[in-house]
Parts: sequence; C-alpha cells; structure tokens
Amino acid sequence: MKGKQVVLGHIGKTKVAALLVDGIVQDVLVEDLNRLPLGSLLRAVVDRPVKGIGGVILRLPNGTGFLKKAKGLAPGQTLMVQTSGFAEEGKADPVTQRILFKSRYAIVTPDQPGLNISRQISSDDLRDALTLLAKSAMSGSDMGLIIRSAAAAADLEEIGEDIQTMRATAEAIAAETGPDPEVLLEGDDPHVQAWREWSDVTNVLTADDDLEGSGALDQIEAAQEAWVPLGSGGMFIERTRAMITVDINTGTDLSPAAALKVNLAAVKDLPRQLRLRGYSGQIALDFAPMSKRDRKPIEVALRAALRSCPVATEFVGWTPLGHGELKRKRERPVVQDVLI
Repeated sequence: MKGKQVVLGHIGKTKVAALLVDGIVQDVLVEDLNRLPLGSLLRAVVDRPVKGIGGVILRLPNGTGFLKKAKGLAPGQTLMVQTSGFAEEGKADPVTQRILFKSRYAIVTPDQPGLNISRQISSDDLRDALTLLAKSAMSGSDMGLIIRSAAAAADLEEIGEDIQTMRATAEAIAAETGPDPEVLLEGDDPHVQAWREWSDVTNVLTADDDLEGSGALDQIEAAQEAWVPLGSGGMFIERTRAMITVDINTGTDLSPAAALKVNLAAVKDLPRQLRLRGYSGQIALDFAPMSKRDRKPIEVALRAALRSCPVATEFVGWTPLGHGELKRKRERPVVQDVLI
C-alpha cells in the first residue's frame, strides 16, 4: 500500500504498534510487560549517593533508579521522578527530575515555566491564536506549556481540551504525598504512544489480524535476524554484552566503488534497522574497506539519517582502526527480548 499507515495490535499478550510507509515498516513500538513504560511518574526515596559521578541511587516501587547530577539530596528524602530510559540487566533504571506531561498536542512542564510554541508552526496567525489559547488554558498556573507541531493540523477546541487534560493530570500528581516509593502515573503504552507521536497518519488499522495482513508482522520478525541484505552486499547487526556491532560487507565485488555504495546504503538504513530491533547504547560500525577520503560522505549521510530518527543518537567519531562510533539513548526495550 502507498502512503503512511499505522497498525495497532498484539503479539501474544504484548501490545505492538507499527508505522508503515509504502508498505515498509519504518518504526515499531512494543510493550515490555516486565517493566514500567517510559515516562512513568514515580515517588522515589533517596538510598545513597554514588561518589565520583555526582548521582544518587533511589529506591523505586519497581526496583532501583539512578538520578545523575543530584545535589542536596539526603538519604530517606522523597522526590518525584520520571523514568527516562531502560537500563541493562542488573543496573539501576535512569530517571529524571525534569518532569514532562506529554500528550498529542501539548506538553505541560511543572518545573519549567513559560509558554512556548513549536518552531515548526510557521503561520503567524496560527501562532497568535495558539498563544491566546495557551494563556487562557494555563491561567493561574505556574507550570509551563509547550504546544507541539501536531497542533498545526488540529482544531483549537481539541488542542484546548488536550491542554486542560494534561494540566489537570499534572496538578493531581503534584498533590500526591507519601513516605514510600509508589507508581504515581504509568507511562503510555505503544498504542497510546502511536496516537501521540504519529498524529499525521489518518489510516489506522486495529483489527486482530491487521499486523499479519499488512505484512508488518513478517517484517518485524525478519528484522530480528542479524543479516540485512543491501543490494550486492549487506550488514550484520549483532548485540554483545558491551555494545551493538554492525559489520558491513560488499559481497563478491571488492572494488572501492562497491564499498562506498554499500557503506552509504548501510548508514541510510541503519536508524530504521535499530528501531525495528530496539537496539541502543554504544554502537560500533565496521565499514567495508574504504579510503579516508570516503569517510566524509559516509559521515554526512549518517548524520542526515540520524537527524530524522526519533531516538536520540550521536555520531561520536572514528576510532584509530577506522570504525565509526554511535551513542544511542536507551529509551526502548529490545524487541527480541520482549517478544520471545
């Protein structure tokens, strides 16, 4: 099928949301039934400081958390935090004190006052209307508000209702008190995330067999294999305990032109392949053999591909051996771990 399509369904008991463009799965969101969703709000209790890195270990209702750059916190003190990523097995979950109440059109920021409108909304008339709406909806509140880019295509009344809902939720959570770790608000599941983040897609399939019928299920399952074909060559994407490794190969054609071609194809498709697997953390790229002068176009293409990826990923640089290095935020569960 041509155009964009969202498919919502289940694999077993696990909720899954897939975004397809022209029939190709571009993104997938999966539920981890053994962990709290990203963005969950928790009451935490300070356990102990971590010397040398300026952070503290927190007691959470679901285990332990790590809050970096924490100052002035004493053991036994309670505070509200939000889950900001998924830790590796055996490590504390990362959390933040920068709380966000995020919905489709608006984000309420309790600790960051001010009214802001997405720069992607360029119409002066619409910005003026949204400014008036924001001031009215947040009147009497010290909380901040961000109007998201999706508001450009929405009705003002619908945006206003979204703001009011987020404000009411934020105020209710702020009033919660207690001495013990507690889940104050669970983060959004994949179906709600899809509604929130893929707001430009109007073709949404929700029938029980749509994941299979759309071809999304087969593509998701195929993406859990290490090998990714790329024309005459391809790449192996594999997970180790230390990092994700990407080995790019030309196949039978060993010419410099073939190496450059497959390297470019690999970096352009890599962000999508990482999304379909839920891979993150440190990523090492072993490129097909190429000269140093070919690094520049590879780096330009890689940075361009990463800019459009919803998961924050940084190109760190090149190693002495010529490997590329990426650092990718751990904000999604590994798909294979969740679905097996």
